[in-house]
Amino acid sequence: MRIISNSTLRAFAADHPKAESALQGWRRVIEKNRFANWAELKAVFNTVDKVDDLVVFDIGGNKYRLIAYIRFGKQILYIKAVLTHQDYDKGAWIS
Repeated sequence: MRIISNSTLRAFAADHPKAESALQGWRRVIEKNRFANWAELKAVFNTVDKVDDLVVFDIGGNKYRLIAYIRFGKQILYIKAVLTHQDYDKGAWIS
């Protein structure tokens, strides 16, 4: 699966250096796999959740949240936001 874009992960890690290892580990798993559907994604990432059309990944032991939109047919994952858990709970990303 292709990620759009890794620069979002790097930018977040620049502000939150402790997140870098977990984010890049997540990236490697996504890029090395093909997920045909939600069930296949959930089998690999058991803490992933759906919120409307978005997918929310718990990263780094639930310290960070990565919000994405996935086009399974095209094998593309668009990163909408990477947030601390505290910022995620504020809910501004939902709009």
